[in-house]
Amino acid sequence: MNLQQWHDTGNYFDFNGHQIFYRIEGSGPPLLLIHGYPTASWDWIKIWSQLTEKFQCITLDMLGFGYSAKPKQAYSIFTQTDICCKLLEQQGVKACHIISHDYGDTVAQEILARHNENSLAFKVCSLNLLNGGLFPETHRPVLMQKLLLSSLGGLLVRLINKKTLAKNLHKIFGPSTPPSEQEIDEFWHLINHNDGHLVMHRLIHYMVERRENRSRWVGSLQCSNVPLRLTNGMLDPISGAHVVERYKQLIPNADVICLQDVGHYPQVEAPQLVLDSVLTKIKQSSPAEH
Repeated sequence: MNLQQWHDTGNYFDFNGHQIFYRIEGSGPPLLLIHGYPTASWDWIKIWSQLTEKFQCITLDMLGFGYSAKPKQAYSIFTQTDICCKLLEQQGVKACHIISHDYGDTVAQEILARHNENSLAFKVCSLNLLNGGLFPETHRPVLMQKLLLSSLGGLLVRLINKKTLAKNLHKIFGPSTPPSEQEIDEFWHLINHNDGHLVMHRLIHYMVERRENRSRWVGSLQCSNVPLRLTNGMLDPISGAHVVERYKQLIPNADVICLQDVGHYPQVEAPQLVLDSVLTKIKQSSPAEH
């Protein structure tokens, strides 16, 4: 499947007047896949077909990302969580597994916090986390992220182009698993769609939200009875080996799969390893379903 086919076989739903792109495919237990910053649901393409053989896979481009609306407004993890929950509720989902990456990890942590409070309309059966800023004290943003968050962010976004993106992706992918030219083209197409690069500095406010809500979001992992697994690319300069070390310190009975030669995008760089890890954890979490 190519990117155009991915779009053409998707749908849109309305969230507060904004059109949100989503895709649902496969049959079986529901599985929600939540992408990271600054890319989109296409991030899951390398494991999508294998997952749809076993699950009803549900994914979306969150507000400000990919093919969804990109309004010039403030963005919040809480709103993105509301959007994910609305999609699941519209589809009548009563229970689901979750796979998340990067920015999506923080959305998943908020979903988990609500699950712990019994305020969701559905049950979370398992959560598989990929590289992300789970703990603000261990998050190591690259220079571009720092600049986007600064007062220069609004000016900087006008200068971002595919070459800028490629340079930054090569910094965060593993040295032996670099992004291909096609992958860079696809990432840039999704970021640039509807002038999305012009809201990148607004979306990156999640870095502030992580600090402000650390107790809630770290606590969601520490206090939950939902089966958790972290599958982490260890060579990621943003959320690599140092996050794994902190995860083991803070999360009871930490279940971690370390991908030694992989960077920030394990589902792109080492899809089979991610697939094996995720399927194993889901099977452990719900053996009766599989």
